[in-house]
This record gives sequence, structure tokens and C-alpha cells, in this order.
Amino acid sequence: MKRDTFFQELRRVLQRVGFTTQAERDSLLPVEWDGHPLCRITEGGGVRYRQEDVATLEREQACEQATHLAGTVREYMTLLEQAPPLRAQGLTGDFRVLADFNGTVLAGHQTKFGIHFVTWDRDFRWTGLNYGHYFQDNYLAAKQDFAIRSGLVPQYQVFNQEQLTEIFRCCADTLNTNLNLSPKQEACIRGIQDQIENGIPDVVDRIKEQEQQLAQPYIPQQTM
Repeated sequence: MKRDTFFQELRRVLQRVGFTTQAERDSLLPVEWDGHPLCRITEGGGVRYRQEDVATLEREQACEQATHLAGTVREYMTLLEQAPPLRAQGLTGDFRVLADFNGTVLAGHQTKFGIHFVTWDRDFRWTGLNYGHYFQDNYLAAKQDFAIRSGLVPQYQVFNQEQLTEIFRCCADTLNTNLNLSPKQEACIRGIQDQIENGIPDVVDRIKEQEQQLAQPYIPQQTM
């Protein structure tokens, strides 16, 4: 994979969630958060940082998010580079087959806004495509949809982001309440939180935003 192609896509992804990127230096992509240097990303998707740049919990979490995003972009850009074209009746554009199983296809294609993803069901003759689910740049959601549609993962085993956010909140409430948890129970709950954060890096921000909305006073609408 060309380094410039990877860094170009990664810049878009990082900037969408509030990071700032600088010009590439020494084959590394410098990343800033909240106006200060955070880390540098290698062309292989690795992350380097100075300890003083992640000295607070917030900056450590930001670095973990950047690391997760770099790995995700590296994954789908590698797949896209190796993927064959998707051929189907009525389909236009350069769509690439990232995964194909049990009559369901996960495809990616380059747009002026970056890589976008979509899943389809093949028709019974395997010449056309039906019921497209479009995910824009949300690769993780597209992968999850593909896994469920293709039957690789039963739907009842998958939680959506709203459900996972609420589970994370309940875990936090449990840990903050004096329930005399055993060390094993506490470790299990913290492990659940870590797992959720890996999939939803901004889960803490989501909860804070919900709490702020709930804290706003209710103002009834006046009627004429």
C-alpha cells in the first residue's frame, strides 16, 4: 500500500473526530489533540508517542482512540488494495469486494470524501444486487451489518451502539456503588468497559452529552 494513500485516508478519519494532523515528517504522520502534539503514526499503522504527551487520562484516551482508528484504516485500506472489482448488473462505479459470504457482499469504494462502505444481498441468479445498506465512512458498522446479514454472527449476539453505551453506563454505576464486589467481579466489569471502549472510543463523551441534555430544564411550549 502506498504510504500517501494510507495517510490521506487516515487524515480524513482523524479530522472527523476532532484530531489535527500536520505535514508528514520522516515517514510519520504527526497528530495533535486539543492544540498540542499527541502522537505520530507510522505507515504500518503503528503509533509512537512521548510519555509527557499522554500525561493525563484524557490525553491517554485520545491516544488510544487514534491508535484504534489507525489500525482500522490500515485494515480496510489493505483489503481495498487487494480486493477484486464487484461485478453486477446495473452497478456503476469502482466498488471492491471486501468480503463475500452466503450471498452477502461487503464492498468499499473511493469517493471524494474518502472510502465509503455498503452491503448487499446477491439476487438468486448471482448477477444482480438487492437491498443495499449504505454506511458512508463507518467501516465498523458495515462489517457488523455484513456479519449479521451473511449469517456469520446471530443478530441476538450483537448489541448496537446505544445498547453498548447504556451497558457501559451501568458498569460505571456498579463500580461507583459500594456493592462489596469481589476482585474477580470488579476485574470482569472493568474488562467489559475496556471492550466497549475499543469499539466505541467516544463512549464516555456520549454519556456526558446525554447527561447534559437530561440536566437541561424542561420548558413547556406555549399554546395560543
